[in-house]
Amino acid sequence: MRYLSIICLLFFPFAPAVNAGEANVVAAKVNQTQEQTYRFTVSVLHADTGWEHYADRWEVIGQNGDILDTRVLAHPHVNEQPFTRSLSGVKIPAGVHQVTIRAHDSIHEFGGTSMNINLD
Repeated sequence: MRYLSIICLLFFPFAPAVNAGEANVVAAKVNQTQEQTYRFTVSVLHADTGWEHYADRWEVIGQNGDILDTRVLAHPHVNEQPFTRSLSGVKIPAGVHQVTIRAHDSIHEFGGTSMNINLD
């Protein structure tokens, strides 16, 4: 029993951060604003717990795996879930017809649900 108490004391402070899980892209839309330039509006769902564990960015990834642009999320969204943010001026190279949107959180990094978007 003594060892169980020690284990609980060691790991309990980290439990809320681990329970928040990975960041998931739950909606995304794209609008072409100029030739080969787009605006992305993305909704992310993540059980942000505060500065210690929150969704901190989402990325637009090309078909070949290149990161085309990144929307940095400057603060936790504890009371706003899911939350939606936009990114304008995203340059998409000629020949790229589909992109993937993926979200990142400060502990699990990538791994949640991503979304593919056709640009045609």
